[in-house]
Amino acid sequence: MDISVVIPLYNEEESIPELHAWIERVMSENGFSYEIVFVNDGSTDRSWTVIEELARKDNHVHGIKFRRNYGKSPALHCGFNVAQGNVVITMDADLQDSPDEIPELYRMITVDGYDLVSGYKQNRRQGDPLSKTIPTKLFNATARKVSGIHNLHDFNCGLKAYRKDVVKNIEVYGEMHRYMPYLAKNAGFDKIGEKPVHHQARKFGKSKFMGWNRFVNGYLDLITLWFLSSFSRKPMHVFGFLGSLMFFIGFVSAFIIGADKLYSLSQGIPQRLVTDSPYFYIALTMMVIGTQLFLAGFVADLVSRSSQGRNEYQIEKTV
Repeated sequence: MDISVVIPLYNEEESIPELHAWIERVMSENGFSYEIVFVNDGSTDRSWTVIEELARKDNHVHGIKFRRNYGKSPALHCGFNVAQGNVVITMDADLQDSPDEIPELYRMITVDGYDLVSGYKQNRRQGDPLSKTIPTKLFNATARKVSGIHNLHDFNCGLKAYRKDVVKNIEVYGEMHRYMPYLAKNAGFDKIGEKPVHHQARKFGKSKFMGWNRFVNGYLDLITLWFLSSFSRKPMHVFGFLGSLMFFIGFVSAFIIGADKLYSLSQGIPQRLVTDSPYFYIALTMMVIGTQLFLAGFVADLVSRSSQGRNEYQIEKTV
């Protein structure tokens, strides 16, 4: 199979038939063998009914229905698990991503040899408020700096193309869909490219991802991913180092305070009690915190070796 199109969706019943027809036309014009995998992320409208109707009429259509809303990353994870195409295309279901971009994305993977190609949305002024565009620019600038992938302008574009090996060897969980290029790079797939794509105005409903909470969550996820990519298999290295450093500084400080007190007593120099000095309590606090950080490293090591089931979701139906 040439292409798998994975489409996570939540309450997009109006858009699904038009999106399906559009993808079908593009695939037929280019002679691709393909499948469309709709992942219904706990929609409360008729989205699943529409998907079932399409699946009965078109054997290219497959669907996964979650019992409740889990989020975009779990939807992509389950879609990637069942995808069979040599190239996997992801896009949103709101008709803002154009299926006309699929042939060129496919060519960049199969001919140019990219592991992943991310869309770069053009014409972003069509209806996007400042509460979305400003956080997006700041987020992308930070993501480029932290990830080291400097050629990408739009990490969070839903329209992406992947070599099949990429989606089968990365784990998408929580809200890590924002960092698919970073996840791919950490897995050893570092040939990552970008393609300017047309960004269309939303035709039905309203965006599910708006506001500053999206901006804040994005930064928290980026910090998490940076830490996991750097220390997930060796948490003791960071916690143990910080804990040892703080304990050592606190111990040396306490020793100096005690030695100074003993010297003063031996020379008959009047001096206040050690416990009256604020430096004694600062040193003691550093020793306590250092010990706690060191123990946290052991606990983190145990957790990292026994983490299971974080990507298990309740799937109600498949077609």
